[in-house]
Parts: sequence; structure tokens; C-alpha cells
Amino acid sequence: MSTFTIPCDHGQQSLSVNSTPDLNKDDLLRFPAFQIWLSTLQQSLKRQQDPSHEFHKDPYVLRKIDIQAVDFFKGGRLGFVKFKADVSNGDGESLPGSVFLRGGSVGMLLLLQPDDVHPSMEDEKRAILTIQPRIPAGSLEFAEIPAGMLDDAGSFAGGAAKEIQEETGLTIPQDELIDMTSLALQSVAGPEGVETLQKAIYPSAGGSDEFIPLFLCQKRMPRKDIEKLQGRLTGLREEGEKITLKLVPLKELWKEGLRDGKTLAAWALYKGLKEEGKI
Repeated sequence: MSTFTIPCDHGQQSLSVNSTPDLNKDDLLRFPAFQIWLSTLQQSLKRQQDPSHEFHKDPYVLRKIDIQAVDFFKGGRLGFVKFKADVSNGDGESLPGSVFLRGGSVGMLLLLQPDDVHPSMEDEKRAILTIQPRIPAGSLEFAEIPAGMLDDAGSFAGGAAKEIQEETGLTIPQDELIDMTSLALQSVAGPEGVETLQKAIYPSAGGSDEFIPLFLCQKRMPRKDIEKLQGRLTGLREEGEKITLKLVPLKELWKEGLRDGKTLAAWALYKGLKEEGKI
């Protein structure tokens, strides 16, 4: 184990970090997922200064971080960090702080429609699902919408376009993507002073920082080209991706992808935005 301190801006001069030997201070501070997590938490903790805040009289403070495990990707790039954050108040009451830190991902609802029907015909739309092994879920054929982790410097829309190309073989310009999460949040903007989180869904906020903006792409294609996608083998084989494409009617998407949280969220956002005339 190693111990170091990092800058902190919520009333403390520095924050103590107990780390594993393979993770140093500089690598942790450069990790985008850690930067976003720490900044977001600090902003939320600052809100306790408001007399109307529930925790104003005895505010919670991030006191230390104990890093328990680290995973690196190929090339030595920091991938995942598991740690325990000590967030407690003056009375010694602690908030649950076990965190699996992995950063942002993107998910894409990709709808294809034959170009020989009218664009308004929703029943003719097909959603693309990827069927692939997901070992954390104990599955070798997990059904979900195309998705992937963000590169360190990648934009959300750029990451979405890249994942669509890698997982489906289709090239989609970024300007054809609609950020459904940002669009939906415009309709539910809260009052000033609310927490500022990422414009994304959080599939497992009780244990992970992962946030996923969900994009929509609707593409009209010749019917024969759509049919050719059914069962296509895709993915970056050299990186262990073994993906089979499955096209399902849009109206069946919620049943076909019901085990995957981001798929259900994308379906719900599409339905809600459609009903409000936003897409």
C-alpha cells in the first residue's frame, strides 16, 4: 500500500488516499473517471451550505479514499478502479461509499426503416440489438443495444458513431445522432440549486459511477440491405468482441432487451420524446 494526498476544495486542504502499489497519484489524478466523480461529489457536498439543505446542520464530508483494486487495459491505460470513499458527518454517521469507478459509456438506439414505406410507419422500424458474451452477467449471448466505453478524449457523439461502426458495420455521421438524454432533460429542468450530474442515465448508482448518454439514429435503407444485417457477425475480434446482430421490431424492443437497463431506458426515452413531439 502507498499513501498520498490530493487537492480538495470542500473545506479541507487535502484529501488522504490509501492506494495499491500499482496506482500512483499522477495516474489517479489523470484518470477522467476519477476527475468527473470527484468534481461531481464535491459540487454536491457544497450544496449542504444552503440552510434549506437536509444535511446543513451536520454536513457530510469526504474524509479519505481507500483504493482496493485496479485494472489496466492494453497499453497500460487505467481502466477500472474499486475503492471505498469515507463520507461521514460530525456525528460519525457514514454514507455507503463503495465505488466501482469505470467512467462514461454511450448507448445507441439504432432504428432502420425500409425506404419503400412512408417515414411515419413505426411498425416498419427495426431496432438493432447486439448479442454477445457478457461474463460479469454470466452470459454468452446477452442482448442489448450497441454500446461502448468512451475513450479518454472522445466526445459523446463521436464515441456513439464509433461504436455503431465497430459493432454494426454501419457508418453514421455524428450530425445524424440525436442525444435523447440531453433532449429529455430540457423538458424536466429543475430549479436552481439542484445537483449537477452528467446528462446521462446511471444504470447502477448504488455501486458504480458509470453514466450513459443515450443516442438515437434513424436510418432509411433498402429493405434487402436491412435484411442482410440479420445475424451478421461483427465486433473487434482482436479485442475479444464476438458480436452477432439481431434486428427486432421496434414494438418488441422492450421484450427482446428487457434484461438490459440501457436498452429499456433508450426505449422509454424514445417513446416519451415521440409522444411529446420532440423527435
